[in-house]
This record gives sequence, C-alpha cells and structure tokens, in this order.
Amino acid sequence: MSSATRQSNAAARERLEALTDSTSVDTSALAADLLAVTAVLDREIGLRRTLTDPATAGQRKADLVTALFSGKISAIAVDLVSGMVRSRWSAPRDLVDSVEQQAAYAEIIGADKAGALDEVEDELFRFGRVVAGSTELRAALTDNAASNAAKAALVQRLLGGKAKPATLQLVTALVTQPRGRSLEGGLEEYSRLAAGRRGRVVALVTTAVPLSDSQKERLGASLARLVGRPVHLNIDVDPSVLGGVRVQIGDEIIEGTIANRLDGARQGLAG
Repeated sequence: MSSATRQSNAAARERLEALTDSTSVDTSALAADLLAVTAVLDREIGLRRTLTDPATAGQRKADLVTALFSGKISAIAVDLVSGMVRSRWSAPRDLVDSVEQQAAYAEIIGADKAGALDEVEDELFRFGRVVAGSTELRAALTDNAASNAAKAALVQRLLGGKAKPATLQLVTALVTQPRGRSLEGGLEEYSRLAAGRRGRVVALVTTAVPLSDSQKERLGASLARLVGRPVHLNIDVDPSVLGGVRVQIGDEIIEGTIANRLDGARQGLAG
C-alpha cells in the first residue's frame, strides 16, 4: 500500500469512527450502503478513474458522488464516500478497496458496540477452519457459476441463528463480492480488522490438544510482552503436531512443536 493510499485510508477510518460515534447510527445499514457503492465502483471502471483523478477538483468529485448516490444510499454513506473521493489515491482500485474495507469495519464497530466483537472474531476464525476442512463447502461458496442469491442462502443456512449478525453479514459480503480474494484471505482480513479495533494483533496458535483457560491467559500475556501489544489468540487444534505450540503472528512464526523438532532431527541425520 502506497503512502498516499495509506493516509487516505486512515483518514476514511477516522471519519467512519466519528460518523458512527452516535448510538443512533445503524452500522449494519451503513455497511450495506458502502457495499452497494463498492459494487458500482467495481463495475464502472471509468467512474472510479474519474473519482480518483488527481487533476479533478475534490469538490467536483464529491458533487458527482452526491449526484449519483443521494436518495439511493443513506446521507451518512454519501458523506463518507464524498470525503474519500476528495483524498488522493495511488490507483483507482485503492478507492474501491477502501470503501469495501470501511463497510466491513462498520460491521465490526457495530459488533463492538453490542459487546460481541470477541465472539465475532472467534466465529470468523472457526468458519475459516470449517471451510478449510471441507473441499465441497469451499467449492460451493466460491463457485463462479452459482448466483449470489444461492451463495447468500447457503451462508444463511450455515450461520443463521448460530452466529452473530455481524459475522453473518461479513461472510455473506465476502462470498457474494469476493473481488478476486480467496475466501480464506478475506476471512483473515476481517479478523485483522476486528483485532485492530481493539488495538490488538492476531496470533494463530496451533497445539496438539485444546488449551485450558489458564494456559490461554499465560500464553496471551507472554505474547503481549513479546510484541508490545495485546494479542487475540485463535486456537487451532492439530494432533499432527504431537506436542508443544506453534504461534504465527503476521509473517513471524514461533515454532516449538515436537513434530518440528523431529523433522529437524531427521534432516540432521539425513545430512
């Protein structure tokens, strides 16, 4: 992400935070409006080029947003997108990506206000693990030949009444508007957004057996001291690691499993 896009994305995030500070704002409805804008910008190449053209005055671009979307989406969504097109973007796609990200973040803000953000983080992780373990399910959710209505209905059958509304909406948005992302990649992105709302980082922890609550607390505290920020643990139980713990935070991996030690020993013997 370029410096210009990074700054513009951060400004959009701050504006979204300010706009949703009022308890009267329906964050889920706002998210739906922003996804509708995402779909239009994704489809209309000329429009997104115009809205990111540095030679066009910001107010003119904002006026175009107002003319196109007023009466079709909420005033708060128009306000947010109008502000975004006044900013500088390194590439037209960056604006589309950011509008979509603000839609996801609006859902996350709503979950946080409802006291359900931890559950949403866990549900996104567990759903990702379910998808990773079922080739058939993943194929059904990513089938380009299937209609969006059919994929949304499948998500509803899987998560409706079982997961938080924000989780349901986020997964539905991902399978109906993947925009070139993998399902797993999109779920990981949402997890990072959710963790970022609390100023946390996400650690994927792989163990041979489930950890007790006290073990999770100790591990979380140790990792927080290591990275200097609070850590949200996503626990994946995998008997093949035999014992020990494997931790991944971003691109960094802390490997302490017995299986890895055995592999190292085998390689040493083979050498």
